[in-house]
Amino acid sequence: MQSRLLSAAIVSALAVSAPAIAAQPQLAAAATARAQGLVNGPAAALVHRAVADDFVARGAILDADGTEHVRFERTYRGLPMIGGDVVLHSRNGIARSASQSLATTSRPALLPAISANDAIVEAGTRFGTRFSRMPTARLVVYARGATPLLAYEVSYAGVRADQSETDMRYFVDARTRKIIDQFDTIETAKPGPDGPSCAGPVAAVGTGKSLLLGSVSINTTKCGTRYQLLDSTRGGGYTTNMANRTTGFGAIFTDADNVWGNNTNTDASTIAVDAHYGVSKTWDYYKNVHGRNGIANDGKGALSRVHYGRNYSNASWNDACFCMTFGDGNGSTENPLVALDVAGHEMTHGVTSRSAELIYSGESGGLNEGTSDILGTMVEYYANDPDDSGDYLLGEKVYKQAANGTKALRYMFKPSLDGASPDCYRSDIGNLNVHYSSGLANHFYYLLAEGTVVPTGFGAGTPANLTAASLVCAGPATLTGIGRDAASKIWYRALTVHMTSNTNYAAARKATLDSASELYGATSAQYKAVAAAWSAVLVN
Repeated sequence: MQSRLLSAAIVSALAVSAPAIAAQPQLAAAATARAQGLVNGPAAALVHRAVADDFVARGAILDADGTEHVRFERTYRGLPMIGGDVVLHSRNGIARSASQSLATTSRPALLPAISANDAIVEAGTRFGTRFSRMPTARLVVYARGATPLLAYEVSYAGVRADQSETDMRYFVDARTRKIIDQFDTIETAKPGPDGPSCAGPVAAVGTGKSLLLGSVSINTTKCGTRYQLLDSTRGGGYTTNMANRTTGFGAIFTDADNVWGNNTNTDASTIAVDAHYGVSKTWDYYKNVHGRNGIANDGKGALSRVHYGRNYSNASWNDACFCMTFGDGNGSTENPLVALDVAGHEMTHGVTSRSAELIYSGESGGLNEGTSDILGTMVEYYANDPDDSGDYLLGEKVYKQAANGTKALRYMFKPSLDGASPDCYRSDIGNLNVHYSSGLANHFYYLLAEGTVVPTGFGAGTPANLTAASLVCAGPATLTGIGRDAASKIWYRALTVHMTSNTNYAAARKATLDSASELYGATSAQYKAVAAAWSAVLVN
């Protein structure tokens, strides 16, 4: 369960467009039972099962042709295995293949040489800020490397100097004290908010006067004589005012006449409109394009918190409270971080946390962040709003600039334009901040969808001075894109059907090729384009 920051710098049963859906309960139960029998028997070698491994199903997806994809978490002698998750692909009760990063049946001895308190002290030297609750530690099997290790997973929670909430996880080798991995997550035993109460709620449609998109229609709820910024048509998702605080869930926005905001920051409701609208468009994108019913595919909406902190220049997804958080920017060169693609980016972190669970470090962390950039951008295209038309600039509306300005958080067609992201794969890419290593996924996706087309404003004679040939790292100087619709369906299927928590770029190439083959055929133009686009960014 993970908290995802937008930027490190600013910081019917089988009727959908793709051939796979999340199974209905009865179908899911049957598919899960079949898969459980397979991992316990005929498919034990396929999933690298050790004698004391156990598997707990997290979800099932069914294809129209009867293929079943069941996702499992794995434990060893009762200890969680970090990186041991697997998706079993089967049909007619026969295992076909498995998506996983674990490649061995080797398991560590379970006798630690240090105590949990020793691990907490070791991790505490890295945390670097005051913690908001007592740190905890638990024994796990760390299986992200070549050989699984016994480790302590240590959790420290607090608020960073830049006002970002944090719950860091440190993995301390239980024999050597060495910290072998770390990433930012949030996991809590305390439930998130249940949502605002209202007797006899009535769905309504209000007028929102947003900061970034002009006047828009928004779904609200009438509660007695007042309206709430709650969307009962999309699972009860609602928007609250943090009033510059960094703790708690905030107060839901209410209004007397169902007209919200005034197109400026002088009304606190204005940016609430932007966030509420962006979340609704993201919900619609996932439902209408990918057949997904909300973030967790269970029809439940999420909380959106705006006006978080003071001059906070970031946005995030927090899986623990099932909520998004939007800062107001620095107050001078930045707008509040509530743009369409930002809302799509943050909600997509939620989708990732409820599917592949890509761990937020190393190459899997870059893929996690890249997935949010990719599908957040597709939300912007889907919304087709005249005040924020689709483009491959992530977060350009964050900056106060001319209408056709080109300053952005990320440049998907040429990631290095941000000054830190590599355009091409290199062996140390997993050591980069995930907001920079994500550029490779973005670059691949742009070439897959659009080909070597230089975006307006970045061609010859502009400061970027890009050419078609400068968009590729190797191979043909020109590529033809397959279009956003096909590209997005391939990426979404790869995320939900084939990727696991420790997927790296090489495995992402295979996941997208498998998805293209399943959607369009192994000899299709789409399959060939996936291979060519990965090769163009040096993932072979």
